[in-house]
Amino acid sequence: KHSIWAMGVIIFHMKTMRETLREKNLLTNFLLNNNDDRSQNVAHDPKLSLHPLRNYLDVAYVGNISIGTPPQQFKVVFDTGSADLWVPSTYCDSRPCYTHNVFNPHVSTTFRLSGMPVDLTYGSGRMVGFLGYDTVRIGKLVDVVQPFALSKAQYGLEHAPFDGILGLGYRSLAIQGTIPVFDNLKRRGVISQAVFAFYLSTQKESGSIMMLGGVDHRYHKGKLQWIPVSQPHYWQITMNRITMNGVVFGCSGGCQAILDTGTSLVLGPSRLVTAIQMLISASPVGHEYAVSCSYVPRLPTIIFSINGNDYPVPPQAYIRKGQCLSNFGGGTENMSHSETWILGDVFLRLYFSVYDRGNNRVGLAPAV
Repeated sequence: KHSIWAMGVIIFHMKTMRETLREKNLLTNFLLNNNDDRSQNVAHDPKLSLHPLRNYLDVAYVGNISIGTPPQQFKVVFDTGSADLWVPSTYCDSRPCYTHNVFNPHVSTTFRLSGMPVDLTYGSGRMVGFLGYDTVRIGKLVDVVQPFALSKAQYGLEHAPFDGILGLGYRSLAIQGTIPVFDNLKRRGVISQAVFAFYLSTQKESGSIMMLGGVDHRYHKGKLQWIPVSQPHYWQITMNRITMNGVVFGCSGGCQAILDTGTSLVLGPSRLVTAIQMLISASPVGHEYAVSCSYVPRLPTIIFSINGNDYPVPPQAYIRKGQCLSNFGGGTENMSHSETWILGDVFLRLYFSVYDRGNNRVGLAPAV
């Protein structure tokens, strides 16, 4: 069960971080080369800022932020599936903290201690620590007195290609009594529109972008289709059905879907996902499922129908290149009694996504 413990309140939360992170030499090169900060403001809209993300092996999309005065640099996953900001700290003596950047509150003149204990659990690991406040910078955007968690212990995040996580979910998903980064930026007028968006590249390390405060329409084809948020907590929407070769095999009476930039795969209830693996002739390999690589071109396209529109996901997207592993995972039955799917990066690489807090809606259009 993957859950976030927020001051005694359990908020169920799914995350996956794949075994590819074992490829440590790749990881080291990735971290060495990932120090650029090319955030830029689009000329025609001073309040829209673009932030480059580095695509790490199609597993995680990582961007740079800084915390404190003078600024201390961190790589974070901008995660629509959670709402807290946390980074490792100098108080942490777990192994993951030795392989990542750590925040030193003593050398920041703007740091304030809250001291409230924090315990956050993700599918890829867990952090235990305490709450503080400081200045957070994302490119040219400056967010003052921002609550964030500093780790004292971390589990299972040793080879993660990021230091911490910056959540972009709704305030109800955050640690009780704290205000998430995006809410703070909007409240202080740092961005004019309560909107952010993601363009996620496929296989290319560079090119992925997060937009804050607006939308750069050059990154999608056709017009955005708007879908109302069904429950403002996660970026959760209602899905009509999932079909393959014209046959409905998931979400038959409608279901819920969560758009999650912090999850690599498409996740669903285990029994339905096992049925998908059988339908595409995938067989178990350890914890995962694989198909015969020569079979991939003959596999069916899977169609997610949302709000009256079809969003096809072809086999080239739901089967990983190389070992031809399936990009479907189970486990969502642990987070909800009703049928829920998590549309992670596998889906979001195909469809440019816009998150409109002002109107509680999500926009989707084919990515360029």
